Formats: sequence, C-alpha cells, structure tokens
Amino acid sequence: MEIWEAVKKAMQEFVIPELVEVKEENKEIKLKLELINKRLDDINLHLADQSRRIDETSKRIDETNKRIDETNKRIDSIQADLVKRIDETNKRIDQLTFQVGKVAQEMERIKREQKITEDIITRLSRLEKRVIGE
Repeated sequence: MEIWEAVKKAMQEFVIPELVEVKEENKEIKLKLELINKRLDDINLHLADQSRRIDETSKRIDETNKRIDETNKRIDSIQADLVKRIDETNKRIDQLTFQVGKVAQEMERIKREQKITEDIITRLSRLEKRVIGE
C-alpha cells in the first residue's frame, strides 16, 4: 500500500495542480469563445442589415433606372415628333419661298409691263399733242 500511497501522493502533487490549471484555462477559453460567438452574432446581424440595405438600394436604383428609361423613351418620341414637325415646316417654307419667288417674278413682269404701258401712254400723249396741233 505504500506504493499506492506514493502514487496517490505524486498524483496529488503533480497531476491535480495541472488538472486545476487545465480547468481554469478551459474556463477562460469557454468565456472567450462565448465572447467571440456573441461578437460573431453581432457581426452577422450587422451583415444582414447591410445586405437588406443594399437590396433596398438596388431596388431603388432599379426603379430609378426604369423611370429614366421611360423618360428617355418619351424624349425620343418628342424628338422624333419635333424632327417631323421641323421637316414639315421646312417643306412649307420651301414651298412659300418658291411661291414668293414666283410672285416676285410676276411683280417684276408687271413692273416691266407698267413701264412699257407708261411709255406707250407718254408716246401716245405726245403723238396726240402733235396731231391736235399743240
């Protein structure tokens, strides 16, 4: 029994203090692990919130892009309509310019005819004065 007592005493002197130290370290590790897990939970909540915010922002961006696309379509439609109207107006201006040119030519012809008529009237007046004897 003496050997047993010696083994028991040796275990109490060497192994038990080591076991106590291991238990203390184990407690510390468990505490740190709990803190780390809590921190990870906080980080996961934060990441979930950030993900939700990113999703909301993406939805708003998509909605804004849709509105921009609709606005661009309206602008394109208005632009096409304006180009069509401008082309029609240019055609009418060209027609009016042509008509004004014709009227100007007609007026020039009338002016020439008036000058000729005035010249004939003047000559006839002179001739009449000669014939009548003035």
